[in-house]
Amino acid sequence: MINKKILGLIGLAARARKISFGADSVEQQIKKRKVSLIIVAKDSSKRTKDKFRRLSDEYKVPIIVTGAIETLSKAIGKSNKAILGIEDINLSNEIQKINNGGEVIG
Repeated sequence: MINKKILGLIGLAARARKISFGADSVEQQIKKRKVSLIIVAKDSSKRTKDKFRRLSDEYKVPIIVTGAIETLSKAIGKSNKAILGIEDINLSNEIQKINNGGEVIG
């Protein structure tokens, strides 16, 4: 179960246009070093998760695997989006802090 505060922050990022979504778009933004947090849906394919874990390691971008595709998609007002890239460092830090259940690491 994904935290409602995280969904709220994802929605906020979407309204502020500080988010990229969909595998291709997020990958491009990671390579441009615009993404400060990758969020992958738990029910996305193993191949997708592995690909974004590699990108996360390569570009030193934190990654969170949480929530269902439907839940993440609804938070940004889209459908069928398994990958989100948060492009605002403050929102990224806040989401990580909530996800880790306390203080942000790093």
